[in-house]
Amino acid sequence: MKLTVDKKADALYLRLDDSTIVESEEVSPGIVLDYNESNQVVAIEVFRSVHALT
Repeated sequence: MKLTVDKKADALYLRLDDSTIVESEEVSPGIVLDYNESNQVVAIEVFRSVHALT
């Protein structure tokens, strides 16, 4: 698992494993889930993270 924070872009990226991402879906405004070929969530992107997490 790896967490990356981009303060300048106000975003964070949580990578759960190293699977190849084959699809992404915005599930809420500013929240994107990345899926592998087995349709498992392998990453979570949160844009405007300061606002989304408060």
